[in-house]
Amino acid sequence: MDSDVTVTIADIRAAREVLSKVIRPTPLKFNRALSERVGADVFLKCENLQRAGSFKIRGAYTRMSRLSPQERAAGVVAASAGNHAQGVALAAQMLGIASKVYMPVRAPMPKLAATRAYGAEVEQVGETLDESLVAARAWADETGAILIHPFDHADIVAGQGTCGWEILDQCPDVRTVLVGLGGGGLLAGIATVMRALKPDVHVIGVQAEQAAAYPDSLAAGHPVQAARMATMADGIAVGLPGDVTFPIVRDLVDEVVTVSEASLSRAALFLLERAKLVVEPAGAAATAYLLDRAAGDGPPLEGPVVTVLSGGNIDPLLMLRIIRHGMTAAGRYLQFSVVVPDSPGNLAQLLTDCASVDANVLDVEHLRTSAEIRVDQVEIGLVLETRGPEHQSRVLEALRAKGYVLLGTDQPL
Repeated sequence: MDSDVTVTIADIRAAREVLSKVIRPTPLKFNRALSERVGADVFLKCENLQRAGSFKIRGAYTRMSRLSPQERAAGVVAASAGNHAQGVALAAQMLGIASKVYMPVRAPMPKLAATRAYGAEVEQVGETLDESLVAARAWADETGAILIHPFDHADIVAGQGTCGWEILDQCPDVRTVLVGLGGGGLLAGIATVMRALKPDVHVIGVQAEQAAAYPDSLAAGHPVQAARMATMADGIAVGLPGDVTFPIVRDLVDEVVTVSEASLSRAALFLLERAKLVVEPAGAAATAYLLDRAAGDGPPLEGPVVTVLSGGNIDPLLMLRIIRHGMTAAGRYLQFSVVVPDSPGNLAQLLTDCASVDANVLDVEHLRTSAEIRVDQVEIGLVLETRGPEHQSRVLEALRAKGYVLLGTDQPL
C-alpha cells in the first residue's frame, strides 16, 4: 500500500538549512581509473568521509531536530546494523537527547564501539536489522521513546536528499547517478532532488543480490519481503522496502540493479587500491555496478557519472577478508591441490615449477590423511598469488603439462 507521505524539494531545502551548521559537504573526487574503464568521466561522492562515517547523520539529525521538547524529553530509540546507529547516537549527543539503539548480534565491533562512544545505550538483538527493528518498536511502545526509523520517514528522506543537492552543486552537468540501495532513504532523497532540479539525470539504485527486496517489490507493485538475506553489505541488508520510500523509488528511479558478493569485494578492493579510500561493502555497491557494467557488453553510461560511496565504517577484520576475497575474484589468488609421491624433493620441485611461471606461493599445506590418496602419497594444497585470470590459466596449463593432476577446485576461488 502506498504511503500518503510525500517528500518535496522544499522539504530537502529546509533540511539543508538545518544541516548547514552540523555537517560539511563531502568531497566529489574525479577518478581516472574508473573513467577509463567506463568510457565517461566518473566522480566519487565520498559520504564515507562524512561525520560518523556515512550519510546517515543527514537524515538522523534532520528528523531529531524537528522533535518537540516533549518528544526530546522522552528520548529516542533506533535499530541499525551500524551506520544509522552512529548517526542517531551522534545527532542525539549534539541535541542533548537520550538515545538507545538496537543492533544485530553480529554487528561489527567498530560500529558498536563508535555508537557507544557517541553516548547511546546499545542492546544487541536478533540476526538482522528487521529483527532489531521489532525490538526497537517494542521499546518505543513501552517507554514512549521516539522511534528514529533508519529510512522510512519523510524527514529521514529529506535529510538524505541533501546529498543529492550537493552532487548538483559540485557537478552541475551530471548525467548519471548511482546509489547503493537498502531501505531506500538515500536513493529516494537523491531521486527527489534530481527529478525536481535536473530531471534528465539517469538515477540507478544498486542492491546486493543476496539481499535484494526491491526487484521483486517493484515487479509486484508493493513492498515484498526479500527471500534471502546473506550479504557482506550489512549497511544495505534490508528485507522489506518502506511505505514511504517504496513509492518514491518506484516513481522516480530509472533502474534498480543488483551486484554479486564477488563484485562487492572487487569494488571495495578497487577503491582501496585505486582511489585510496576505505569504503565498506554497502558503500561500494554503486562502484561494483560500474565495474560490472564496464566489463559487460551493455551500452555505456552517459557521463559525467557520479557514484555515491555511502559509508566507510568497516571492521578491519572484515576488510582483511574482503581484500582476500576481492583479490581472488580479480584473479590474483589461486588455490588448488596436487597429489605427489611422499618422497624427498617433490615439494621443492612443485614450488620450483610454480616459480617458473611467475606464481608466488603464499601458503602450503600437507595433507596425509585423505581417503583419496595412498599411504605413499601426499596431497599438497597451495595458495598462489597471480596477476589475473589469464596468468592463472597459464599457471594451471603449465602444471598440467608437467604431469600434475590438480584436485578439488582447480579453478580460481
